Amino acid sequence: MKLSSISKLSKARYLSSVLSLIIMLSSIGIIFSHGFNWGLDFTGGVVTEVKVDANIQAAQISQLLAAHSEQEVSVISAGEPGRWVLRYSQVDAESSTNIARVFAPLTENVEVLNSSIVGPQIGQELAEQGGLALLVAMLCILVYLSFRFEWRLASGALLALFHDVVFVLAVFSLTQMEFNLTILAAVLAILGYSLNDSIVIADRIREVLIAKPKMAIDEICSSAVKATFSRTMVTSGTTLITVAALWFMGGGPLQGFSIAMFLGILIGTVSSISVGTCLPELLKVKAEHYEVKPINDTP
Repeated sequence: MKLSSISKLSKARYLSSVLSLIIMLSSIGIIFSHGFNWGLDFTGGVVTEVKVDANIQAAQISQLLAAHSEQEVSVISAGEPGRWVLRYSQVDAESSTNIARVFAPLTENVEVLNSSIVGPQIGQELAEQGGLALLVAMLCILVYLSFRFEWRLASGALLALFHDVVFVLAVFSLTQMEFNLTILAAVLAILGYSLNDSIVIADRIREVLIAKPKMAIDEICSSAVKATFSRTMVTSGTTLITVAALWFMGGGPLQGFSIAMFLGILIGTVSSISVGTCLPELLKVKAEHYEVKPINDTP
């Protein structure tokens, strides 16, 4: 590999690392200042299943309910033509008790199949369990990385994971899109995807460190990125195409999940290259950290 190519790649890594640091700090500030627009899974509310004419579309129902409610009402298909699940907060419950009256401008054939209330106790429990799931996932990843790599390489991968999760959460906080269990599932999926990219690059860095112990660490990190770049682009590209198709063709129920995954894959690819390689370099990882130490057999 030419030295000029390595030098340019190193500068690009350093620049992207600075940008990643700015993004991470800004994301933390956004989360604390804006908070989240918690969905019914966390806040509690009312879920009502209705049956109307099969030719009525979700957009028509959403537009009608928006005129009768100050807050957003989620309209989800129940899997059968004409059957819809309406999800709204308890504040809106009083204005939506007479479903027939609300649907009158659209149709007179309205049948309420069932209605249930998710109380705030359940919502609080879901929020606590969701946060606990993220914490346990991060701890398990920390244990795994510490076992597989020396702590300097492991710290780069772990910080990249934190960077990706914080960025996605900040986007939902800034836009005030509804944050529900589907989004939480996407965040957990992002952890696994970003971890995969970071491990591939870290594994390559370790191999070069062992094979060329006298090589400068910045050259080792840049060569590792270049060696794995094509693989990363192919993997991320094909996954982005799939997620984009899910975004545009999956409908409203999968939109939040698709957006979170799309953003997570993009930022995860960048952070694996920038944060995942620059932090170990900053912590001065060396070839001697991976030398096999002989065992003394003398009694």
